[in-house]
Amino acid sequence: MNSLLIIDDEKSIRDSLKMILEYERYEVEFAENGEQGLAKLSSQPCDLVLLDVKMAGMDGMEVLHRIREKNTGLPVIMISGHGTIETAVEATKLGAFDFLPKPLDRDKLLITIRNAIQHASIAEENRKLQETLEGKRKILGESAKIKEILAMIERVAPTDARVFITGENGTGKELVARAIHRRSKRASNSFVEVNCAAIPAELIESELFGHEKGSFTGASAQRIGKFEQADGGTLFLDEIGDMSLQAQAKVLRALEEGKVERVGGTKLIAVDVRVLAATNKNILEEIEKRTFRKDLFHRLNVIPLRVPPLRERKDDIPILVRAFIEDVCSRNGMARRSIGDESLMQLSAREWPGNVRELRNAVERLLILSSGPSLDVGLLDIPGSSAKGELDELLSSSETFQDFKDKAEAAFIKRQLEVHKWNISKTAEALDIQRSHLYTKMKKYGLAREEEDEEES
Repeated sequence: MNSLLIIDDEKSIRDSLKMILEYERYEVEFAENGEQGLAKLSSQPCDLVLLDVKMAGMDGMEVLHRIREKNTGLPVIMISGHGTIETAVEATKLGAFDFLPKPLDRDKLLITIRNAIQHASIAEENRKLQETLEGKRKILGESAKIKEILAMIERVAPTDARVFITGENGTGKELVARAIHRRSKRASNSFVEVNCAAIPAELIESELFGHEKGSFTGASAQRIGKFEQADGGTLFLDEIGDMSLQAQAKVLRALEEGKVERVGGTKLIAVDVRVLAATNKNILEEIEKRTFRKDLFHRLNVIPLRVPPLRERKDDIPILVRAFIEDVCSRNGMARRSIGDESLMQLSAREWPGNVRELRNAVERLLILSSGPSLDVGLLDIPGSSAKGELDELLSSSETFQDFKDKAEAAFIKRQLEVHKWNISKTAEALDIQRSHLYTKMKKYGLAREEEDEEES
């Protein structure tokens, strides 16, 4: 039986709702004012709140704001005899499920309550399913740096402040963005991700803002862009440092005006979107090179958040390794394996230039290749190669830090391609990137199988 809390200062309304809702087999609780309603919510959870807008003392809008600060998923239906469109819009922006005018229509009331409870139930089931499928999406670790990150997430998530996330490839920038969304008041709405590096420059505007039918060759139907898809939720612009200057200008305009215009369209469309951005590039250097707009950076960089590389939090490596072993074995139906303290020390001593992503791939490889009950870390070393020698060669041949990063990334991608026998799908999955992104990187670094090179020559 679903439980409802009705917060209304009119006794006649409370009595009328009690008769209707109890007949429909709802369990009903009442509060005569906002303060009493908030007190009941803190001591006795419920499935839905019916909240009057106009009340003496604390009004309904303030009560709704207080509810959303503590519970982003609880459905709230606003009711009012003095409702206006402006009030309804404001209530919706604060997270109300719907706005019903007095006198209440019985059938519409019951349908709205049923839909609100069902929507909340589906959202909660979806959240649990996603957590199960994606390893609970937890940011693992107990180091001081990770605790700082988690504390910052808790502080900024309930706000609508834009967050600019920086960090090397494989550090977990997307995990941070998703954690911010999950703890925000937008958690029940969409989290829409755009990998700016994986989309060709000529298509990025259509991807972000959508397009009208016939606006360009191949536009055979209208398309809704990512900004509109994320309306009411969160838009995550990953690898924003790779976005074209033309697209940057349009994103800046969208952030300033809260409106977007589809490619080939003439109408401005209002969107309510929280934007999170991430990059592995030094944006200040990109601004100096005039490949990134300074004004856009200042719009996005309200809260700067740097995700540390794994070499700066090596104390977390044993925690990560054990979690990866559990997850990989569970997902693949493999027998559980153990790992000794000495092996953990060996893994912790490595540099892991690919960060957490590389460590996870290494653990999965060990689980597949190790034949005994425990993992054999020695299997990570490919015969005839020297990690130190490769690093020395990269250092000596690189003129700038960016040059070194590019060469290191190319070497890492090539190694993964070799491990997966140049199977693009498997390599992209191991790297946790889209196939199109992998193809872009391969083209950028000129990576191809030797057999293919010989055939072309």
